[in-house]
Amino acid sequence: MLNRSAFIAGNSGKWRVLSVSPVRGQPLDFASHIEVTSAENSARGASEVWRLEGQISNLRYATRGELKALRSKQEPLGRPQARYAAMIPIRKSASWWDLAQDERRTIFEETSQHTAIGLKYLPDIARQLYHCRDLGQPFDFITWFEYAPEHAQAFEELVTSLRATHEWQFVEREVDIRLELQP
Repeated sequence: MLNRSAFIAGNSGKWRVLSVSPVRGQPLDFASHIEVTSAENSARGASEVWRLEGQISNLRYATRGELKALRSKQEPLGRPQARYAAMIPIRKSASWWDLAQDERRTIFEETSQHTAIGLKYLPDIARQLYHCRDLGQPFDFITWFEYAPEHAQAFEELVTSLRATHEWQFVEREVDIRLELQP
Protein backbone atom coordinates (compact mmCIF):
# COMPACT_ATOMS: atom_id res chain seq x y z
CA MET A 1 0.00 0.00 0.00
CA LEU A 2 1.65 3.24 -1.10
CA ASN A 3 -0.30 6.46 -0.73
CA ARG A 4 1.89 9.53 -1.12
CA SER A 5 0.69 12.77 0.45
CA ALA A 6 1.95 16.34 0.42
CA PHE A 7 1.76 18.59 3.47
CA ILE A 8 1.89 22.10 2.04
CA ALA A 9 2.45 25.09 4.29
CA GLY A 10 1.39 28.48 2.99
CA ASN A 11 -1.26 31.17 3.34
CA SER A 12 -4.22 28.92 2.53
CA GLY A 13 -5.34 25.43 3.36
CA LYS A 14 -7.89 23.36 5.23
CA TRP A 15 -5.92 23.49 8.50
CA ARG A 16 -5.10 26.78 10.27
CA VAL A 17 -1.74 26.68 12.07
CA LEU A 18 -1.97 27.43 15.78
CA SER A 19 1.72 26.92 16.57
CA VAL A 20 5.00 25.62 15.18
CA SER A 21 7.36 24.51 17.94
CA PRO A 22 10.79 22.96 17.42
CA VAL A 23 11.20 20.15 19.95
CA ARG A 24 14.68 19.14 18.76
CA GLY A 25 16.84 20.47 15.98
CA GLN A 26 15.98 23.04 13.34
CA PRO A 27 12.49 24.52 13.21
CA LEU A 28 10.28 24.85 10.16
CA ASP A 29 9.27 28.31 8.96
CA PHE A 30 5.90 29.49 10.19
CA ALA A 31 2.99 29.51 7.77
CA SER A 32 -0.62 30.35 8.57
CA HIS A 33 -2.16 27.22 7.00
CA ILE A 34 -1.42 23.66 5.92
CA GLU A 35 -3.12 21.71 3.16
CA VAL A 36 -2.84 17.93 3.04
CA THR A 37 -3.33 16.54 -0.43
CA SER A 38 -2.18 13.89 -2.86
CA ALA A 39 1.45 14.54 -3.76
CA GLU A 40 0.86 13.50 -7.37
CA ASN A 41 -1.89 16.09 -7.88
CA SER A 42 -0.39 19.10 -6.14
CA ALA A 43 1.38 21.81 -8.09
CA ARG A 44 3.82 24.08 -6.32
CA GLY A 45 2.24 27.44 -5.56
CA ALA A 46 3.77 30.89 -5.24
CA SER A 47 2.62 31.17 -1.63
CA GLU A 48 4.16 27.84 -0.58
CA VAL A 49 6.43 28.28 2.45
CA TRP A 50 7.47 24.62 2.66
CA ARG A 51 6.31 21.20 1.55
CA LEU A 52 6.87 17.80 3.09
CA GLU A 53 5.92 14.54 1.43
CA GLY A 54 5.33 11.14 2.93
CA GLN A 55 3.73 7.86 2.04
CA ILE A 56 1.55 5.48 3.95
CA SER A 57 3.25 2.10 4.19
CA ASN A 58 3.18 -1.00 6.34
CA LEU A 59 3.84 -0.71 10.07
CA ARG A 60 7.36 -2.02 10.24
CA TYR A 61 7.69 -2.90 13.92
CA ALA A 62 4.19 -4.20 14.73
CA THR A 63 3.39 -7.83 15.40
CA ARG A 64 0.17 -9.39 14.12
CA GLY A 65 -1.39 -9.07 17.59
CA GLU A 66 -0.45 -5.40 17.81
CA LEU A 67 -1.84 -4.73 14.34
CA LYS A 68 -5.09 -6.46 15.27
CA ALA A 69 -5.38 -4.40 18.47
CA LEU A 70 -4.65 -1.14 16.63
CA ARG A 71 -7.12 -1.87 13.83
CA SER A 72 -9.87 -2.84 16.27
CA LYS A 73 -9.66 0.54 18.08
CA GLN A 74 -8.42 2.98 15.43
CA GLU A 75 -10.95 5.49 14.13
CA PRO A 76 -10.51 6.99 10.65
CA LEU A 77 -9.13 10.45 10.01
CA GLY A 78 -11.60 13.09 8.95
CA ARG A 79 -14.17 12.56 11.71
CA PRO A 80 -16.40 15.66 12.02
CA GLN A 81 -15.70 16.09 15.76
CA ALA A 82 -11.90 16.02 15.21
CA ARG A 83 -11.39 19.76 14.82
CA TYR A 84 -7.78 19.68 16.07
CA ALA A 85 -4.72 18.06 14.53
CA ALA A 86 -1.03 17.76 15.24
CA MET A 87 1.57 17.23 12.55
CA ILE A 88 4.88 16.10 13.99
CA PRO A 89 7.70 15.45 11.52
CA ILE A 90 10.55 13.44 13.04
CA ARG A 91 14.08 12.51 11.96
CA LYS A 92 16.00 9.86 13.84
CA SER A 93 19.77 9.68 14.16
CA ALA A 94 22.17 7.63 12.09
CA SER A 95 22.73 5.44 15.14
CA TRP A 96 19.04 4.44 15.00
CA TRP A 97 19.29 3.48 11.35
CA ASP A 98 22.57 1.61 11.97
CA LEU A 99 20.67 -0.80 14.24
CA ALA A 100 19.28 -4.03 12.81
CA GLN A 101 15.49 -4.25 12.35
CA ASP A 102 15.08 -6.51 15.39
CA GLU A 103 17.14 -4.13 17.54
CA ARG A 104 14.94 -1.19 16.50
CA ARG A 105 11.83 -3.30 17.23
CA THR A 106 13.15 -4.09 20.72
CA ILE A 107 13.68 -0.40 21.49
CA PHE A 108 10.43 0.65 19.80
CA GLU A 109 8.15 -1.83 21.50
CA GLU A 110 9.71 -4.02 24.17
CA THR A 111 11.64 -1.17 25.82
CA SER A 112 9.61 1.94 24.92
CA GLN A 113 6.19 0.29 24.50
CA HIS A 114 5.31 2.69 21.68
CA THR A 115 2.25 0.75 20.48
CA ALA A 116 0.96 0.09 23.99
CA ILE A 117 1.16 3.81 24.80
CA GLY A 118 -0.71 4.70 21.61
CA LEU A 119 -3.43 2.11 22.24
CA LYS A 120 -4.37 3.86 25.51
CA TYR A 121 -5.50 6.91 23.54
CA LEU A 122 -7.51 5.16 20.83
CA PRO A 123 -10.17 5.72 19.57
CA ASP A 124 -10.20 9.34 20.83
CA ILE A 125 -7.02 10.27 18.97
CA ALA A 126 -6.83 9.06 15.37
CA ARG A 127 -3.37 8.81 13.85
CA GLN A 128 -1.54 8.09 10.62
CA LEU A 129 2.16 7.57 10.04
CA TYR A 130 3.75 8.71 6.78
CA HIS A 131 7.21 7.43 5.83
CA CYS A 132 9.56 10.01 4.29
CA ARG A 133 13.08 8.61 4.64
CA ASP A 134 13.21 6.91 1.24
CA LEU A 135 11.69 9.95 -0.52
CA GLY A 136 14.67 12.25 0.06
CA GLN A 137 12.77 14.36 2.58
CA PRO A 138 14.36 16.21 5.52
CA PHE A 139 12.43 13.99 7.97
CA ASP A 140 12.08 10.21 8.30
CA PHE A 141 8.42 10.29 9.35
CA ILE A 142 5.44 12.58 9.54
CA THR A 143 3.06 11.68 12.31
CA TRP A 144 -0.45 13.06 11.90
CA PHE A 145 -3.00 13.04 14.71
CA GLU A 146 -6.63 14.25 14.76
CA TYR A 147 -8.78 14.71 17.85
CA ALA A 148 -11.77 16.59 19.25
CA PRO A 149 -11.12 19.67 21.42
CA GLU A 150 -12.19 17.76 24.54
CA HIS A 151 -9.32 15.31 23.94
CA ALA A 152 -6.58 17.96 23.75
CA GLN A 153 -5.28 17.13 27.24
CA ALA A 154 -5.18 13.41 26.39
CA PHE A 155 -3.12 14.27 23.32
CA GLU A 156 -0.65 16.20 25.50
CA GLU A 157 -0.34 13.14 27.75
CA LEU A 158 0.26 10.91 24.71
CA VAL A 159 3.13 12.99 23.29
CA THR A 160 4.65 13.52 26.73
CA SER A 161 4.63 9.75 27.32
CA LEU A 162 6.21 8.99 23.95
CA ARG A 163 8.89 11.67 24.34
CA ALA A 164 9.89 10.17 27.70
CA THR A 165 10.75 6.76 26.18
CA HIS A 166 14.16 5.32 25.33
CA GLU A 167 13.21 5.49 21.64
CA TRP A 168 13.17 9.31 21.75
CA GLN A 169 16.89 9.35 22.59
CA PHE A 170 17.36 8.59 18.89
CA VAL A 171 15.29 11.57 17.67
CA GLU A 172 17.54 14.34 16.37
CA ARG A 173 14.91 16.59 14.77
CA GLU A 174 11.27 17.02 15.75
CA VAL A 175 8.85 19.86 15.04
CA ASP A 176 5.44 19.99 16.73
CA ILE A 177 2.80 21.74 14.59
CA ARG A 178 -0.66 22.25 16.07
CA LEU A 179 -3.61 22.87 13.80
CA GLU A 180 -7.30 23.67 13.82
CA LEU A 181 -9.74 22.69 11.07
CA GLN A 182 -11.18 25.66 9.23
CA PRO A 183 -15.00 25.93 9.24
